[in-house]
Amino acid sequence: MHTKLDACLDTINQVLLGKEAQVRLALTCLLARGHLLIEDLPGMGKTTLSHALAKVLGLSFQRIQFTSDLLPGDILGTSVFDKDSGQFLFHPGPVFAELVLADEINRATPKSQSALLEAMEEGQVTIEGATRPLPDPFFVIATQNPITQSGTFALPESQLDRFLMRLSLGYPARAAEKALLLGEPRRSVLPTLDAVLNHAELAKLQAEVPKVRVSDALVDYVLRLVEATRTQPQFSWGLSPRGSLALLAAARAWALLAERDYVIPEDVQAVLPSVAGHRLRDQADPAGHGGGALVQWLLREVPVL
Repeated sequence: MHTKLDACLDTINQVLLGKEAQVRLALTCLLARGHLLIEDLPGMGKTTLSHALAKVLGLSFQRIQFTSDLLPGDILGTSVFDKDSGQFLFHPGPVFAELVLADEINRATPKSQSALLEAMEEGQVTIEGATRPLPDPFFVIATQNPITQSGTFALPESQLDRFLMRLSLGYPARAAEKALLLGEPRRSVLPTLDAVLNHAELAKLQAEVPKVRVSDALVDYVLRLVEATRTQPQFSWGLSPRGSLALLAAARAWALLAERDYVIPEDVQAVLPSVAGHRLRDQADPAGHGGGALVQWLLREVPVL
């Protein structure tokens, strides 16, 4: 099974050049049954990464282009009267897919953004009084542009907390960009990708993640990290219990990708920036998040033992 995981990583890395660390984190997030937020400038490969993940994991895929006039019904679906049957028939929206790309999510209004909240948290949606289950597996990959760009609405903290991880792809290295310029367009490569994992194999891997062992000493390290966010004055607020659970789940999935059945402190440190960065805010920077600098302080100052 680990051979197939390596094949997944290799295949995606052939499409998204020079972003091996981010690709590994994205797969870690999905193995941990989390949702992923990718924040970056337009044209950095956010959508390409989402398409590639859906392809190699063999998942049905839907893309929702978030705009300022998008309505919740455009995401969830709506009932339409059928004159032949004399009844209202429900037409499911694009959220009823196994991997949903919420593209440029922060360009929609808060009302439309919140339409994804129940879906991401409960794996179901309630529409017109009826609760409808979503597919299993169900992943949301949302992309957003920096809040400093025009036409964006900041995601509220409650919705940011629904994402297990937040990533930034960044500019490619010179060698990777040269290969990109000399090669065929990345979008033309996507249709040629084959599924590496089937649904049963993916479900088995996800079931293995909670079984990855953690020692008391490792849990104590996680608790020291969490407690530092709650007690040190530079943090506007601390990580919630959901945040600490997310950190441990991501560390377990990262260890599984490394072919280990136990977690070491380096696993926690590897996923901490992506798991905690969007959940933290610097007391000295109330208008922004400042999570990256706070995470670096945690990695530097909180002892492992």
